Amino acid sequence: MEIFHALFLGFSEIFRIKALFYCFVGVFIGTLIGVLPGIGPIGTMSLLLPITYKAPPLLAIVLLAGIYYGAMYGGSTTSILVNIPGEAASVVTCLDGYQMARKGRAGPALGIAAFGSFIAGTIGLVGLMLIAPPLASIALRFGPPEYFSLMCVGLIILIYLASGSVIRALMMAAFGIILGCIGVDPETGFTRFVFGIPDLMDGIGMAPFVMGLFGISEVFLNIEQSLKGRSIFTTKVKGLFPNWQDWKDSIMPISRGSILGFLLGILPGGGAVISSFVSYAVEKKISRHPEKFGTGTIEGVAAPESANNSATAGAFIPLLTLGIPPNVVMALLLGVFIIHGVVPGPRLISDNPNIFWGLVASMYVGNIMLLILNLPLIGLWVQLLRVPYKILFPLILLFCIIGAYSINNSTFDIAVMLVFGVTGYLMRKYKYEGAPMVLAFVLGPMFENSLRQSLLLSDGSFSIFFTRPIAAGGMITTILLLIGSIIPSIRRRKEMIPMEEKN
Repeated sequence: MEIFHALFLGFSEIFRIKALFYCFVGVFIGTLIGVLPGIGPIGTMSLLLPITYKAPPLLAIVLLAGIYYGAMYGGSTTSILVNIPGEAASVVTCLDGYQMARKGRAGPALGIAAFGSFIAGTIGLVGLMLIAPPLASIALRFGPPEYFSLMCVGLIILIYLASGSVIRALMMAAFGIILGCIGVDPETGFTRFVFGIPDLMDGIGMAPFVMGLFGISEVFLNIEQSLKGRSIFTTKVKGLFPNWQDWKDSIMPISRGSILGFLLGILPGGGAVISSFVSYAVEKKISRHPEKFGTGTIEGVAAPESANNSATAGAFIPLLTLGIPPNVVMALLLGVFIIHGVVPGPRLISDNPNIFWGLVASMYVGNIMLLILNLPLIGLWVQLLRVPYKILFPLILLFCIIGAYSINNSTFDIAVMLVFGVTGYLMRKYKYEGAPMVLAFVLGPMFENSLRQSLLLSDGSFSIFFTRPIAAGGMITTILLLIGSIIPSIRRRKEMIPMEEKN
């Protein structure tokens, strides 16, 4: 009954005109960004970060969270109609969704994607409500060594799951920690890495940093690539409501995808992308007709679309209960919490119950809004795909510049954004991943403080990380993952040396 009372508090916060407006704007922009290929929720949240500074904490978080899970809904539209994923988590949906559209079944594919997303999002929220409060009470016993070890695990898992070179991902994480340490040392009061530039004494602003790294770099990358040859599926979309057989084939994939996505979303480095791939693989493995996957089977749409939406709810658990973001989107939200003076973690539910339960309630409301938005407005989303990129990209650049300047009315922030825009573009060109760097940048100050406090408690001895059970478990996991990720690359390099000598 206590949970229902708390949820009632959340709905009382969200059922206000201003809160509903922020929720609607968030999910609408999220759907729009999911539909338009090549932008993504990270870049969009980065661009809109400045406008949330003057909003109340709850409304700012509701807006950005809506963009995140809204993009998971919208990404399926382009995957099914154009065979181009509007968002990275919808890559798998292309395999069967587009084939269904080619067979004249675009309507049921879009319908099951929307309904599956709604069901999975609701299941994920129930899991968030049930798991977060008890986990927060356990986390109250954590000290600096436990937090340090958990942050190490989070960073290493993200590096371990990096699609490119592990060494490069480690370099990016180290670079992110250094960037997070720029400014005044909180212990000694001395400046670090400022190179005589007064504007750097307060550190690098998070908004210009992420706007450049994701927003500006995305524009540069898309301008370079040829955007021709993208054909819209022109057949009229009809029959959006799946029939009985479609539901019969999809209900178990939706259920399995929801649970699997939620559990993988909780893990650091997991998130919607990995959840959708794993869910699709599981369905293909257990199917009686695995050969049908990739030819237009509805299970291949239902499972990944459910998994990526459920994962968004799971990803909030470590952020809200431990204060540790499991992925780069949650790192951005952590920055928003900190900017508004709210500390996410074990005490969030007890100290700011209106924010925690208001966010949960907004996600219930947002899921309903998304279901209403996605089905009737399919025609509108298809028309948006025709927006010329030569119009879209200059507007994005303009919004970036205005947003960066408006934070502190400083041209230095514009310069920072442009520097990291070029940096992000070069990183993506040469296969250096930005996610480890952003996560390390956000966690850097907390990482440093936890390390210092732990060493103060132990009189400078690192044994404190191995004598306390939870901290020891985290550090051993970190070491094993680090060794497991580096050894394969060393082996590949050794195998390449004899081949190079022969040549």
